[in-house]
Amino acid sequence: MKKSLQVAGAYVGLIVGAGFASGQEVMQFFTSFGIYSVLGTIIAGVLFAFLGMHVLQLGSYYQTASHREVIYKICGKYFGFAVDLLITFFLFGVAVVMIAGSGSIFEQQFGIPPLVGNLIMTVAVIATLCLNVNKVITVISSITPYLLVLIFIITGYSLFSSDASISQLNALAEVQPASAPNFIMGALLYVSYNLAAGFAMLAVIGGTMKDRKTAGWGGIFGGIGLGLLLFLINLSLFMNIGSIQEADMPTLMLATEVSPIVGVLMAIALLGMIFNTAVGMLYAFTARLVPQNTKKFKGAVVIIGLLAFGASFIGFTTLVGTVYPITGYLGFVLIIAVIISWVRLRKA
Repeated sequence: MKKSLQVAGAYVGLIVGAGFASGQEVMQFFTSFGIYSVLGTIIAGVLFAFLGMHVLQLGSYYQTASHREVIYKICGKYFGFAVDLLITFFLFGVAVVMIAGSGSIFEQQFGIPPLVGNLIMTVAVIATLCLNVNKVITVISSITPYLLVLIFIITGYSLFSSDASISQLNALAEVQPASAPNFIMGALLYVSYNLAAGFAMLAVIGGTMKDRKTAGWGGIFGGIGLGLLLFLINLSLFMNIGSIQEADMPTLMLATEVSPIVGVLMAIALLGMIFNTAVGMLYAFTARLVPQNTKKFKGAVVIIGLLAFGASFIGFTTLVGTVYPITGYLGFVLIIAVIISWVRLRKA
């Protein structure tokens, strides 16, 4: 049970990322569908639990050291190559979104131009990867529990401070830009692109475990945790939809409404999550193209980091609304492959 809970914590920390905690993804894929968004979060939570369970069990079953091994096992040689390319593309896309998100936080919370925020995050990520400061990432990962406490505070504030009726909130929510045609597709896309982003590390984590049952329960507990967090963030946004419509970082705006101090704490937490996610994604993307621990690797990190910096000027909200839905639709292929492999493994 202890090992399963440790895996669950790693799963939550891996998936949460900056867009999850900031509220922008939740706004576009759930809250914009009004009261039906609650059903969407439940669907997403169930899928996170099931898919997380099986990906971790696959890693354990094949004792994999790389996500490529699992991909080629469940998708075959040619189809696996296409899915591998999809995951590799998304790693870069998420790194770009994270850098853009840092610019939005600096502008919204501290009044600093997005260009400066983007540049600071890019330099920090490149320096970390070149210096191989793994301890920094470990420290930043510990922010997840602290972030959960802030989310609970914001949710409690939202429930007691909102005086609008459900029908009024519903009307305001439904005019917000949505990244899916309905709440069911929103939940499916949300899980799909998160699975595409987290598949590589989940498979590797599963590969470190010999007991498939322990790995599976870790996925289930982690999925339940993600579903609960998603439900709370969505509820907070829905209850305050009238005041956060134009914000790049809705959760950060709510935190500032609770208290300026809470707002600063949330900004620090979000920057930590962004840094952690950006480092992980850029490292995985570069390592897929260039051998690690070489001079070429460090040079590639600088070039790819600067390319991500340039692409970040598209804007955080725009990137979330374009990169994630596209990858979500493509990621359905990965979900189908995972489900088929689950059926085959049970028969075996």
